[in-house]
Amino acid sequence: MTDISATSAARGFARLLDSVEHDGESFTIMRHGVAVARIEPITDGNGAAVRDALQDWAPGPDLAKVVHEVRSLLILEDRR
Repeated sequence: MTDISATSAARGFARLLDSVEHDGESFTIMRHGVAVARIEPITDGNGAAVRDALQDWAPGPDLAKVVHEVRSLLILEDRR
C-alpha cells in the first residue's frame, strides 16, 4: 500500500482512481504524517454476503476458540 499526501491525492484524484480501478493499487491518504483514509479496490465480499453465509450456521462447542484464533490474526492500527 502506497502512502500519499492528502494534497497530492486531491490534485491527482482522477489518476489515483485510475490506479485503483485498473491496476488494483491501494493508497493510504496521509495528513500531516498521520494516516486518515484508505482508497482501495472494492472486493466481491460484503456484509450482506457474510450475513447470508452465517444465517444457517449453527455454532459448535469450539466457537470461542475459533473466535479467539481469528481475533489474534487481526492487525490493530493506532489511528490517532
